[in-house]
Amino acid sequence: MAMHKLLSSCALGVFFVSAPVMAQEGDAAPQDDSSQPVYDGSILREIVVSGARLRGQVDAAQAPVIELNEADIAAYGENSIADLVSALAPETGSSRGRGGGQPVFLVNGIRVGSFREFRSYPTEAIRKVEVLPEEVAQKFGYPPDRRVINFILKDKYSSLTLEVDRKQPAKGGFSRIDNEATLLKIVNGGRINAHVETTNRSMLTEAERDVVQTQSAFGTVSTDPSQAAYRSLIKSEFSAEATVNYAKAYTGSGASLSINGTYQHDRTLGLSGLNTVLLTDPAMNRVLRTFGANNPLTTSATTDTFSTAASYGRPIGAFQMTATADASLANATTEIDRRADTSALVQAAAAGTFTINGPLPPVANAGYDIAKSRTGSVSSKLTLVGTPVMLPAGELGTTFFLGYDWDQINSQDTRTTTVTQLTRGDLSGGINMAVPLTSSREGFLGVIGDLTLNLAGGFERYSDFGTLYNWSGGATWSPWPKLDLSATYTNRQAPPSLAQLGNPQIVTYNVPTYDFQTGTTQLVTITSGGNPFLIAETQNDWTFSANWELPFIEGARAQASYTRNSSRNVSSAFPLLTSPIEAAFPGRVTRDASGRLIAIDSRPVTFDSTKGDRLAFGLSLRGSFGKAKEVPTPGGRGKDGRGQRAGGLPGFGGGDGRGRFFINLNHTVELHSTVLVAPGGPSLDLLNGDSLSSGGTSRNSTQLEGGMFRNGWGLRVSGRYTGPSRVDGSGLPGSSDLHFGALATVNLRLFTDLGEIFRKKQGLLKGMRASLRADNVFDGIQHVTDQNGIVPLSYQPGLVDPVGRYLGLEVRKQF
Repeated sequence: MAMHKLLSSCALGVFFVSAPVMAQEGDAAPQDDSSQPVYDGSILREIVVSGARLRGQVDAAQAPVIELNEADIAAYGENSIADLVSALAPETGSSRGRGGGQPVFLVNGIRVGSFREFRSYPTEAIRKVEVLPEEVAQKFGYPPDRRVINFILKDKYSSLTLEVDRKQPAKGGFSRIDNEATLLKIVNGGRINAHVETTNRSMLTEAERDVVQTQSAFGTVSTDPSQAAYRSLIKSEFSAEATVNYAKAYTGSGASLSINGTYQHDRTLGLSGLNTVLLTDPAMNRVLRTFGANNPLTTSATTDTFSTAASYGRPIGAFQMTATADASLANATTEIDRRADTSALVQAAAAGTFTINGPLPPVANAGYDIAKSRTGSVSSKLTLVGTPVMLPAGELGTTFFLGYDWDQINSQDTRTTTVTQLTRGDLSGGINMAVPLTSSREGFLGVIGDLTLNLAGGFERYSDFGTLYNWSGGATWSPWPKLDLSATYTNRQAPPSLAQLGNPQIVTYNVPTYDFQTGTTQLVTITSGGNPFLIAETQNDWTFSANWELPFIEGARAQASYTRNSSRNVSSAFPLLTSPIEAAFPGRVTRDASGRLIAIDSRPVTFDSTKGDRLAFGLSLRGSFGKAKEVPTPGGRGKDGRGQRAGGLPGFGGGDGRGRFFINLNHTVELHSTVLVAPGGPSLDLLNGDSLSSGGTSRNSTQLEGGMFRNGWGLRVSGRYTGPSRVDGSGLPGSSDLHFGALATVNLRLFTDLGEIFRKKQGLLKGMRASLRADNVFDGIQHVTDQNGIVPLSYQPGLVDPVGRYLGLEVRKQF
C-alpha cells in the first residue's frame, strides 16, 4: 500500500512542476562558436561549448555504446534509417534476455511517437547517431531492457529518392521486388516526408527444393499427384505502404510537433497440400489416395492497417515535457480451405463399387472457413525530464512519466460460434531519478571518480489484471575517464499480451513434424491462436556491465555484461513437442490408435518458472584509412547547408579524402538456461538436451559486422556463428536424439556512388547508387542428424533453409 501511494504521488507530480528554462530549436546544429540553448536529454539549459558537441545529443551518466558520424554512417551503405537500424541490430539489441521490444527512438534528443515518423528518411539526412545503454531508457520512461538510439538530423536537407530492389535465391524458385519512393525536406526547423513502397514476392514450393515426402504406412498409387508441388515453403506476398510525416520545431517557444499517418496493405497466399483419403476394399486391401490437384488446400490472408502517431514537446519550467501518442487499427481476414468430405468415398470403396487404385469418383468442394480479427491499439506517454535540484556532486536528474495504453481484439471464426472480444486498458506511471553521489568534474569526492545512483519505480493498472508494479535500482561508476561500470536490479510484473490471450484460432494442415516418441516425421494438423487462461508473469533480473573506450587504440570501444534472468508464471508459445512436454501437456497432443502423431494444439501455455545466465562481450573499432589530401569545397554551401550536395555521400576523415572503416564484434555465452514446466516438474535444461523450439539452444553465438568506404566504393561484410546443440529423444524404442550442427554464414554487400565514381555533378548518374548483395555467400546450412547420422525428413535442408544463398541488385537515385 505504501508503494502504491508513493508511485501514485509521483505520477501526479508530473503536473505540478515549474521553474525557468531556456528555449531551444528542434533540429541539430553544430555548437562551434557560441553559447546556445541545448536539449541534452534531461533539461534544456544554456551552455558554453568548447568542442564539437551537437545540439540534440543525450546527456547521461552512461557513455554511448556506439557513436556514428556522417562518414561512419556512409560506410554502412544503407539507404534509409530503417535499413541502418537493421544493420545496427547487433549493437542496438539488448543482451538482457527479455526481448524488451525495439529500441527507444529519439530524434534530436527528443522522444517520438512512432518509428514510422522517420524510418524512411535517407541516411544522408543524419549528422550523428548515438546508441546508448539500457539504463538510459529509464530517462525516457521505459524499463532498462532496451537500448536507446538518438538520430541527430541536419539543419537543411532536401531529396527525392527512388529505389528498385530485386532479390532471389541463387537456386531460383522465387523472387522479391521492392519499389520505393521517398520525399524529404528539412528546412527552418520543419520536416516534411512522404513515402510509398510496394513489395511483390512469389511462392516457393517443396517441389522446387526437392523435399522428400513423408511415406505412408499404407500403399499409394503412383499416378496420384505429389504433395510437394502443392505445399509452400514460402508464401506469395504482396504489400503496399504509404506514409506521410510532418514535424516542426518552433524557435521562439522551444516547442516541437510531429504528426504521422500510415496505411499498409498485406496479402499472402500459402499452399497446405492436397486432400487424402484412406480406402479399404472388401478384400481388406488398403491404399492412401491423394487427389484434388486442381483444387489444392490454400490459406490466404489479407490485412489492412491504418496507423497514426503524434508527438508534442516543449519546456515547462525546469523540465522538458514530451507527449506522444500512437494508434493503429488492423483488419485481418484469413480464408482456410476445408478438407474434402471423403466419407462417401470410404463407403463406396468398402462396398466395392469402384477399384480403390483406379480413378476416383468426383468429390465435392468443401468450401472454406473464415477467421476474422479486428485489432485496435492506442499508446500514449507523457514525460517530464529535467534537473531541478543541484546536489554537491551535480544535478539531480529526474523523469516523471504517465501513460495510458488501450488494446482491443475482436475475432470470430466460422468453425466456432464463439465471438471473442478482449479489451485492455493500461494506466501507467512512475519516476526515475539519477542521483550523482561523487563527481570529479564538480570536485566532490572526485578521487573516487563519478558515481551515480539510479532509482526507478512505477505501476501499471490493467483493466483485466489489476495493478502490477515494477521497480529498479542501480549504480553507474566511472573510476576514471572513458570507463563506465554499472549494476542494475529490476523487478517487474507483466501480463500476457492480448494476442497471446485472444488471437483467432487457425488450423494448418499437413505440417511436417518430427515425433520424438517414434523418431519419425509425420504430417500433422497444427492449431494456433490465443489462450484466455494465461496469468501474469513476475520478472527478477540482475545486470552487471562495463563500457570502456580503449585508450591505447584510437576509435576502439569494448563492452562486457553479465545478466541473470529469473521469472515465474511465464507465458510462452507452445514448445517443441519433446517427451517431457507431451507428458506435461497431454491434452495438447492427439495420436491415433497406433500411436501416430496426427495433431498438436500449439496455443500458448504457462510455465512455472524460467532461469537464465549469460555473458556478452562486444568490441567496436572505427577510423580512417588511406592518405589524406586537400579536398576543396566547390561553390560554397550545397543543399544540405554544409558544402555537400544532397544525395551525395560525405567526405571522410574530416573531409580530407581518406576512407572510413568500422568493425563490430559481439559474442554471447549462455551459462545457464532452465525451464520448470509445472510445479514438481518436469525441469528442462535447454543447454543439455531439452528444448522449447524446433532446434536446440546453442551455448555460443557470435556476430561480426565490418565495412569500409572510400572514393565512391563501399564494402560491408556480416558474419553470424551459432554453436552446436542437441535435443534428447524419449529413450523409447525408435526414438533418437537430434544433433544440430554449428552454423556460420557470411553476407556481403558491395555498393558504389556512381556520381562520385564517374565524377558527375550533373545528369543521370548524379546521386545514383548501385548495390550488389549476397547473403549466405557460402550457402551455409545447419545440418541436423539423429544418433545414427541420418537426417530426419522434417529437417531436410530444403525445410531447414529453403532460401540458401540469396542475391540482390538495388539501384537508387536521388534528386
